[in-house]
Amino acid sequence: MDTDAQLSERDRSPDPDQGPEQRSRSARFRTRLARLRYRPVTLLALCLAFLLLLSTFVAQPFLIPSSSMENTLRIGDRVLVNKLAYRFGGEPRRGDVVVFDGRGSFVQSEPEENPVTGLLRGAGAALGLARPAETDYVKRVIGIGGDRVTCCDKRGRIEVNGEPVTEGYLYPGDGPSSVEFDIVVPEGKLWVMGDHRSKSRDSRDHLGEPGGGVVPVGKVIGRADWISWPVSRWTTIDRPPSFDAVPAPAGHHG
Repeated sequence: MDTDAQLSERDRSPDPDQGPEQRSRSARFRTRLARLRYRPVTLLALCLAFLLLLSTFVAQPFLIPSSSMENTLRIGDRVLVNKLAYRFGGEPRRGDVVVFDGRGSFVQSEPEENPVTGLLRGAGAALGLARPAETDYVKRVIGIGGDRVTCCDKRGRIEVNGEPVTEGYLYPGDGPSSVEFDIVVPEGKLWVMGDHRSKSRDSRDHLGEPGGGVVPVGKVIGRADWISWPVSRWTTIDRPPSFDAVPAPAGHHG
């Protein structure tokens, strides 16, 4: 038999039986390989859990669904809502842009939603990937507890505690309000309005409903502090100086 034939015969011979130690190493290798295979899934799950916790307790992305706050906020903007802004004794201030739960003030009957769909939408909204709940709103605080808010003076301006307010943030061409009103905001409540007054359903539209159109401070989810998306819109949402000259409500100090 020539050399090639001998090599061919050797190639067909079965591998020697692996000993216990080699089989143990092989098993450990397969276990490590399996762990590596599932590690990206585990890391993704941990990242999502962290983001949900962050969104629940610290800062929540909020997708702007309507034009009621233009030009300050535009449809499709994602703002970061600071949930710690009022957590430790702080109170909403005039001029703050806040996100709040409108149930009991703007919404009298809660819309029906499939539980599974609601869960998925809620998770997506918490990450800023889906529209917020129909009961969540974003508006600007115009009056706080004890304030008398009226519309309008002879120059068409809203007055707070008798002080006219020049609202430089209003949508170009919009007036302060086409609806006259005169209200004293109850303690622990807020009078809120959109910056695009002609496109905003706000406290003015709910005056005759249960709750009187004012929003309980306890229903405020947080203060909108930053526009985080799109990149071209990156900016902070600063409190305007419009209300700096407004005096404290009657009976209040400071």
